[in-house]
Parts: sequence; structure tokens; C-alpha cells
Amino acid sequence: MLIWILLGVLALSLMPLGDDNEGRLTTPFVTYILIALNIAVFFLLQGGGSNQGFTYGYSVVPREIMSGQDYIGPASQFGGVSQMPGPNPIYLTLFSAMFMHGNFLHLAGNLLYLWIFGDNLEDAMGHFKFVLFYLLCGVLATGAHILSGIGSFIPSLGASGAIAGVLGGYLLMYPTRGVRVLLGYMGIVQMPAFIVLGFWGLLQFFNGFGALHSNSGGVAYMAHIGGFIAGLILVKFFSNATTQQRAMHRMEIPPDHSYWTRPPN
Repeated sequence: MLIWILLGVLALSLMPLGDDNEGRLTTPFVTYILIALNIAVFFLLQGGGSNQGFTYGYSVVPREIMSGQDYIGPASQFGGVSQMPGPNPIYLTLFSAMFMHGNFLHLAGNLLYLWIFGDNLEDAMGHFKFVLFYLLCGVLATGAHILSGIGSFIPSLGASGAIAGVLGGYLLMYPTRGVRVLLGYMGIVQMPAFIVLGFWGLLQFFNGFGALHSNSGGVAYMAHIGGFIAGLILVKFFSNATTQQRAMHRMEIPPDHSYWTRPPN
């Protein structure tokens, strides 16, 4: 129990605020567009979280994906979860759910990570490849979640799986790049990315397999794990050779003295 408390406290205190954009050569238009789309869907289509019909209908329901059938009916028929009309074919929820969120904090947390880590990965791949990478990681992440509960009627939604893929790709491409984080009483400090993102990935594995073992609901940690692994594997296939060379050059430069210290003003 103590280890879980410690992990939870550290997770809450380790909030990324920004990273080192030195060497980025392109403007991350796709990252900006993805952020705008997520915001637009949440406020215009989900009504800021109040439009339950749209949210439930266009989320991913594992049982629907596995059967190819759009289930509709009251909560009493589906294990306590109302089933609303979705798109036709129902498989389109694999993409629609990727741009929806449960509440404002869910949205803000996901977009913070996308804002910080998406731009450099987009620079590493190019705009078009980054779109494909993002969507593919999101679909694979959702697949991992579905396989963890094939017969479930509980809907899942959010950009977390796709963004987990971005984090996995960033970790492999830029492991020593400096990331500014808010670290408890220490205030804002700078750490290498492999510490910040490595800990994030480790926490998802602990929570994911713990939730799977206990058959509990809540956060779709298996989607986080699936997306993170997908990002680690796919990034080398999507990144451009010239950017890989730039990344390798940066890795040859030892971390400067600012790591684990307060960043310069």
C-alpha cells in the first residue's frame, strides 16, 4: 500500500510544463490542429460534457466493436450503462472517441502533454506522417483496451491512447532532451525526458495491470500502455532520416548541468 501512495504522490507532483525546442525546424501545424479539434469537439459537440447522448453514442464500446452492432437501450439492459445511437458503421467510434473527453480536466491534461511533446515529434516525422502516426497509435491503444474487456458495455473515450503513443515516440527519439517540470516543493526544475516519460510509462504499467487483475473500471490504463508501446515501436518507421541524425547527435552530447536544477531564466 505504501508504494502505491508514494507513486501517487510523485505522479501528482511531477507535472511537465515545457521542453527544449532547440533544433526544431518546422512549425507544428498538425499539433495545433489536433489541439483545436479536441477543444471544438468537447465544447461544440459534447456541450462541455453535458451532451451525454453524443458522448455515449460516439465513445468506443468494446462489445459493439467486437460484434459490429450498435446497441441502443436503457442502462438496465446493459449492466448499468445506457447505450445511445452511434455512427454507422459503429467502427467509426474508433476515431470519434479519440477526440472526445469526459470532463474539462481530462481534456486539459491530455492537451498539455500533446502541446509539450507533440511539436518535436511532428518535426521528426513531417506533418503527414505525424497525422498517420497519431491516429494509428490511437487505434492500437483502443484495441489494447478492447482486448482487456471484450464483452464490456462500458464506453471509453479520450485522446490519451494516441498521446501515449506520442510520449513513447518522444522518449525513444529524444531521451536526454530537457523537460521542465513542477516538482513539489522544489518548484520548477529541469529533468531529462527519459526520467519524466519513463516514470509516466512505468506508472501506467503498474496501474494497468493492477486494474486488469482486479477487474476494476475507471481509467483505461490498458489503452495508455498499448499506445505507449505502439509509439515506441512505430516512431522509427515514421521519423525522417535527417531528423534521426539530429536526434542521435543530441544524444552524443552529455546532459548539461541544468538537469535536476532550476532552469535558467
